[in-house]
Amino acid sequence: MTVILHNIRSLHNVGSIFRTADAVGVEKIYLCGITPAPLDRFGCARKQLIKVSLGAEKTVPWEYSRSAVSVIRKLKKDGYKIFVVEQNAKSIPYYKVKVRSSGLRKSQRTYEVPRVALVLGNEVSGLSPHILKLADKILEIPMLGRKESLNVAVAFGIVAYGI
Repeated sequence: MTVILHNIRSLHNVGSIFRTADAVGVEKIYLCGITPAPLDRFGCARKQLIKVSLGAEKTVPWEYSRSAVSVIRKLKKDGYKIFVVEQNAKSIPYYKVKVRSSGLRKSQRTYEVPRVALVLGNEVSGLSPHILKLADKILEIPMLGRKESLNVAVAFGIVAYGI
């Protein structure tokens, strides 16, 4: 699984996502738009992010890109399924999507697992309609209480483990 973080504002959220990404075995995180990277523009560590990530920024490969759209297009071209996490009229519960192996290859005795990119957006405004149109699936976490949403880092953890 690959992760795209688009316009996430909070250093704590990004650090928490790195830590969970390490736990789930994420292959790479793309930090897009205003999403802060573990290192600032002078190459200095961002203490608030590092405090929460507990070193996961060193174990999970990451790359900064100004445009989430260009990253999504590249990954789609490389065969990734794009799943965005967003409350939307077209969204489905995250647990209804299962990433399964396509079967055992007899010649190699390995499983093929579909490549998935999980996209999460800004804590307040979410993802743009343009990004939603690029998605193969729009996933949501059903809200059973009075609140309408979860913290983006918590939502990432639920969906990443769920799929």
